[in-house]
Amino acid sequence: MRRVSRIALATAATAALAVSATACGGTSSDAAKSEDGGKSKGVAIAYDVGGKGDQSFNDAATAGMDKAAKDLKVGSKAVEPTDGESDADKVQRLTELAKQGYNPVIGVGYAYAPAVKEVAEKNPKVTFGIVDDATIDADNVADLVFNEEQSSYLAGVAAAKATKTKIVGFVGGVDNPLIRKFEAGFVQGVQDTDKSVKVKRQFLTDKAEDGGFSSPDKGKEAASGQIEGKADVVYHAAGLSGQGVIEAAAAKKVWAIGVDSDQYKQKPLAKYKKYILTSATKDVAGAVYNLVKSVKDGKAEGGVVRADLKSGGVGLADSNPEFKNMKDLQAELKKAEQGITSGKIKVKTTL
Repeated sequence: MRRVSRIALATAATAALAVSATACGGTSSDAAKSEDGGKSKGVAIAYDVGGKGDQSFNDAATAGMDKAAKDLKVGSKAVEPTDGESDADKVQRLTELAKQGYNPVIGVGYAYAPAVKEVAEKNPKVTFGIVDDATIDADNVADLVFNEEQSSYLAGVAAAKATKTKIVGFVGGVDNPLIRKFEAGFVQGVQDTDKSVKVKRQFLTDKAEDGGFSSPDKGKEAASGQIEGKADVVYHAAGLSGQGVIEAAAAKKVWAIGVDSDQYKQKPLAKYKKYILTSATKDVAGAVYNLVKSVKDGKAEGGVVRADLKSGGVGLADSNPEFKNMKDLQAELKKAEQGITSGKIKVKTTL
C-alpha cells in the first residue's frame, strides 16, 4: 500500500473521482432538467488534442463526466478531436452537441476558447464550460481555471530534494502561456529549495497542432536528451507526450514527475510506476462534475471558477514510497505548501 502523504490536498470529491475513465459516448435514458426548463440529454465534453486515453488531462475530464452521469443520473457524450482541425471544426462540434440537447457542453483545453465564445453567444440557454486558461465574458460560460504554477512549485521542491546530480529537467508540450506557468512554478520551486540545482528546459512544439501534446515519441526524445545531460529528475507538462517522458525516465532508472492526474496510479503506466516520483495534480474531474451538478440544480456556474492550492483544486500527489528520504521530503513540501497558502510565497506565472 502507498503511504498517504501529509501534503496530499485531495478533497473528498476528488477522492471519489479517482476512478478509471470508462467508455463514453452513449447517453442514458434519464434526462436532467436544464436551467431553461427543457430536457437536457446531460453533459457533453469535446476532448483536447491527445484525446481519451492520455492518462492525464482528458482522462481527468472523462472521470468527472462519468461520475456525474452515474451519481446525477444524466446522459453523457464525448467527442474526439481530429488532426489539424480548425476553430471552425470546433465551432461545428460544439454547435452540434448543443443542438442535440446536451447541457452543459464543455471544451477541454484553452484551444476551445474562440469556439466556445462563438457558440455560447448563439445558444444563450445552454451552459458552456472551458477547462484551462481562457476568460470568456459571457453569463452562460464557466471558465474552469487552475493555479498550475502552485502545484508545479511543489513538483520543483520534490525534484530539488530528489536529485543527486544537481540537474533536473522540464519538458513542456507546447510553448504557450499556459505551459509557461508550469515551467515558471517548477523552476521557482527548484531554485527556492536548492539554488545549486540546474534546470534543463525544452518545449516540444510551438503549436499544439504540431503534436506537442499528442506525441509520446517527441516526449521520449526530449527527456532522453535531458537525461543524457545528467538530469535525474524530469517533470513534464505535455499531455499524452508525457508518456514518452515517463518511459524515458524508467528506461534510464531516473525519476519522472507526472502531471494533471496522479500518474503513479494510471494502469497503462503501471510498468513505469517505480520511477514516477509524484505528480502535480489539478482537479479537472471535480471541476467538470461540479459544473454538471450546478446545471442540473438550476444554478449553473458562470464566470471564472478558479481552483488553487488552498482550495485543494491543485496539489501534489502522494510521493512514491520507494523514495528513501521520504521524511525530509515531506517536511520540505509541508513548509512550501504553508508558504504558498499563507501568501508568504508568491509563485510566478512567468520566468
